[in-house]
This record gives sequence, C-alpha cells and structure tokens, in this order.
Amino acid sequence: MSSGARSGVATPDQRARGRARTAKVWAGRLSAPTSERVETYTSSLAVDRRLGADDVAGSRAHARMLRGIGVLTAAQHRAIDAGLRAIAAELSSDVFAVSPGDEDIHTAVERRLFELAGPVAGMLHTGRSRNDQVATDLRMWARRACTDLLVALAGLQETLLTRAAEHRTAPMPGYTHLQRAQVVSLAHHLLAYVEMFARDAVRLGAARVASDELPLGSGALAGSTLPLDRDRVADELGFGRIAANSMDAVADRDFAVDITSACALTMVHCSRLGEELVLWSSAEFGFASLPDSHATGSSLMPQKKNADVAELARGRSGRVVGDLVALLTVLKGLPLTYNRDLQEDKEPLFDAVDTTLATLRMLTEVISVVHFDIDAMRQAASDPALQATDVAELLVAGGVPFREAHSIVGAVVAQTVAAGRTLADLDLAEWRAASERFDASVVRLFDPDAALRRRDVPGGPGPRSVTRQLTRARALVARTRRAAAGG
Repeated sequence: MSSGARSGVATPDQRARGRARTAKVWAGRLSAPTSERVETYTSSLAVDRRLGADDVAGSRAHARMLRGIGVLTAAQHRAIDAGLRAIAAELSSDVFAVSPGDEDIHTAVERRLFELAGPVAGMLHTGRSRNDQVATDLRMWARRACTDLLVALAGLQETLLTRAAEHRTAPMPGYTHLQRAQVVSLAHHLLAYVEMFARDAVRLGAARVASDELPLGSGALAGSTLPLDRDRVADELGFGRIAANSMDAVADRDFAVDITSACALTMVHCSRLGEELVLWSSAEFGFASLPDSHATGSSLMPQKKNADVAELARGRSGRVVGDLVALLTVLKGLPLTYNRDLQEDKEPLFDAVDTTLATLRMLTEVISVVHFDIDAMRQAASDPALQATDVAELLVAGGVPFREAHSIVGAVVAQTVAAGRTLADLDLAEWRAASERFDASVVRLFDPDAALRRRDVPGGPGPRSVTRQLTRARALVARTRRAAAGG
C-alpha cells in the first residue's frame, strides 16, 4: 500500500479515481459511456432505495472490520465512518439526493461517500462485491420485515380473540358449500381465523430464521484473499450465523421466497376473512354491518353501503400470490452464482410485505369496529334443518348404524320440505312412524343453544370447549408476540 494511501492524503492517481466515481463502478473495463436507455432499463434505484439505511449499517460494520484487520488506518476509518454517518442522517431525514448515473442505492451511497470523504472512500469496497453487499442489505431488511409482519399478525389475532370472547355462546349457522349446515358459535367461527394466523406466524418466524445469515465476505462468489473477520461483522449486524458457502451465499434468495410465500398464504387467509365480512354484511345474510367510517357508497345508487375494505383484502390476495409466482420464476432457471435477474427479487418481495402489512392492519381495525347482529345470527341458527345430523346421531345412540340413520332422517327431511313444514313441526308419533327407535327426546333437539351445548367436545363449538379455545388463543397470541420479539 502506498504512503499516500496510508496517510489518508490523496495521490494524483487517487484523485483521478475519485473523479471517475461519477462514472460506473465498473467503467474501467468498458470504453464507451452507457446508453441512456440502458441506464434507465437497468436502474433499480426506484425499488431498492429503501435499503439505504441497511446499506450504510452494513458498510460501517465492514469498515470497522477492515480497520480491525489492518486494511484501513485509523484516519481512513474515521473519514469513511464520518461520511457514512452523514449519509445515514441524509437518508433518515429524506434529503439524500440521487444522481442520474446511480444504478442502485448501493452505488448511490458509494458515490455520495466519495463526495463527502474523498478518494479514501475507494478503500471501503475492499473485500466485498455488490453481490454479497446487496444480499446482506436485503437480509437485514427481510429480518425487520418479518418482525413487522409478526407484530401485525399478533394485533389481528388479538382483535379476533377479543371479539370472540364477547360472543362465547352466541349461536350462528356454520356453512358448507355456502349452505346452512350445523349450529356453531360466533366465537368458534372467529377463533378459526386465530388458528389460521397462528400458522402464518410460525411460517414467518421460520422465514426470519432463514434470513438470519450473513453473506458479506463471500465477495462476488469466491470470497477474498484478505483475512476478513466475518464473524465480527455478523456479530455487529446481529446475524445468527455466517453463510457457509460463498457461491450459495450470493445466489440464495430462498429466504425471500419464504417470506413471500408466507405473505401469500397470510393474504389468502385475509381474503377468506374478507369474504366472510362481505357475505355477512349483505342483506341476504344480515349478520354484520360496518360503521359509516369503514364503508363506502355508490356513485349511482344512494342506498348502497359497501364493504369495500373487505373486498380489497380479498382482491389484493391475488397480487401477493402473483408476487410469489414472479419471484419463483425469476429464480427457477438461474445457474450459480449471481445473475442480473436477481435484481428482480426486490419488487415482488417488497410488494408482498407492504400489501400484507397494510391488509393485516386494516382488517384489525375493521374487526374491532364491525357490528355483529347476534339476533339475526340466532334466528338463522334456529332453522330446525341444522339439527338433522343431531337427529341422526340420536338414532345412532340407540343402536342404529349411521348410514341407516342418515337415510331415515333424509327421507323425513324430504317429506317435510315437500309439505312446507320443518323438522320442529313433527310430533313424536310422526317421528316414530319414520323409526321406532325415536323417543320423546327427539322433539327437544331444535333449540340452537342446546345444540351448542351438545357439542362440548374438544375442538367443538360448545361453550365449555370455546372457553378452552379462548385460553389457547391467548397463548397463540402470546407466542406470536414472542416470535416478533425474537423469542
């Protein structure tokens, strides 16, 4: 290393290289300036600018490591670190200015560092490539995104739990094929979503673990001849481990797929919840209504009140599923190691996280304010047809094989429908005409509250079972919060 470089005083060659920083970082290899259209087409700055703070944090840790192994002098490190801290302040105050020639946020930060610190900035890239630099920045962002998503999931779970606890014994119809099936409770129905989102939280926790690996020090693909202290950098940046294979480290985007996949399934669950709200708030169901502050109207029909938020949650799930397909398609044909295709990893990942976060937070707010019409739900749950299975099981308890019992009750249902009657209209003599195994208890089966109490089996909608599920739901929320906190 020259005496000029050691002293921190710029030599003529260094000053020339400093002026060259207005060109591309790889301009020494190519003799012609980059076409304006090529620059526009290849720039990712509009997408990856959000990685600026991570890029600075990673660069500061890398610089401290270079100082520790003797590549940087104390003066050089001070100059570089001061410049990076100034850039961090510009980024946080949103005054960081980009240049038309900046390819991405990483070269923008490097260009600005040359402006602030001078040619000594050229020392910072020692022992690293943009390949491992970009992968490190993205993993730092990804860990934080997983935490944000987990916090949002816990909030929605907790809101669902709160509303479920308000309606532990409120009967409503459960549906299959969108047809009334059997009596459940509103609490039981809402707690089903707590379970779904708990599984989403497990997947996001695993995605965060997958992200928690340091690629920095892998270089372009083959590491470095310098004695880089990767463990020190991992410790400074809070990574749990360093990447074991330099080629895999710069090419791996599995963690991004894990996060996007978890977001896609979370959005599918949000879509299903949104669909319930759309159905329940329709006049045909009448089970729920949104306050005016969380509904929209029609530009033509004055009477309309629409659950647009729930519809958008349903619609945007398709976008996030598309993000997952896009990311998988980017990766599927890539040979090792880095290919420029990987520039396209960020847009689907960022969109998936942004959309999922916004949807989780919006649904949390909607669930907290939605009004459930318990009387309408009870009225619908009082349909005697919902007890047809209970009637069949009464026969089973009396020794009738279930398939025979099913056939007997099915025939009774057909007869009552044809006669414009309900199962509750039949007297004991009519039941016994269908089967001598019926006793007087059959005419008492058609109360929805009693139907709930008969379902106090583990996992069922009965009041005592739901009480146990509420306890479990509280534990699931606590687990999601622990995961968000890194526990």
